[in-house]
Formats: sequence, structure tokens, C-alpha cells
Amino acid sequence: MYQRERFLKAYNMWIYKNTEVTDISQIPEGVVGFVYMISNPDTKEYYFGKKSCYSNRTLKPLKGFKRKRKVTKESDWVSYQSSNNVVKSWNNAKKEILHYCYTKKEMTYYELQAILCTDGLTDSRCLNENALGKFFKNEFKND
Repeated sequence: MYQRERFLKAYNMWIYKNTEVTDISQIPEGVVGFVYMISNPDTKEYYFGKKSCYSNRTLKPLKGFKRKRKVTKESDWVSYQSSNNVVKSWNNAKKEILHYCYTKKEMTYYELQAILCTDGLTDSRCLNENALGKFFKNEFKND
């Protein structure tokens, strides 16, 4: 069972242009996040999403101070699977980084582009249910 777990761990790493990305130091400087595609090689299903590399938190003020503290730390992007429950259950997912993005708006744009350019809302293999919260999969007829 140990070898199987090692295989699954290695298989679930992020890939960018045929290179494994396992550490924040491998991501270009200034990148805020990335757009990704997670696919299941067995069922041929896929999912597009975006993930921030850093999270911002607001903490209580220190004793004797009134100003709240803002802290930026690395997010859980290394072990992140998806926000989609079906994709979370995949053990053999292929996780691919499509674009590194330098702003949150850029992340939204490239995620939307990936969904729409692949006809994700009309493709039954695509697990994205909506794009931008405005275009929903159930509003389109699948041919």
C-alpha cells in the first residue's frame, strides 16, 4: 500500500509545461495565482478553476494598539484539489497549471476563457457548472 500512496502523491502534483511544481520558489516572482485544469484520465472528465498562491488575513490588534494587522501567507495551493466535490474525490487526478497570473482579474479572465473556449458549459465531460456565476450549464441544450 505504501507504493500506491507514493504513486498517487507523485501523480497529484501540479504540472506546468511538463515540469512538476511543488514549491512556491518555482513560481515566478509577482504571481498572485494560477488557472488550472484537473482531469481524470479514466473517465475523461475535467474541471477548470483558479487558485491564489497567497491568502490575506486580518488579525486583531496587538495589545495596546488599535489598528488591525494584515498578514499575507502562502495558501494551501500545493495540496489543493478543487472546490468541486466530484473532483475532490478523484485519487488519480492530473493537475495542470494553464496560466500564471499577476492579478486576480487576470485569473478570472483566463478561467473564463478556458471554460468558454473548450465549450465547457455544453460538454458533458466538463464538470464546471457555471462561468462567472452568470452562464449556467443547465441553461444550454447539450447536443
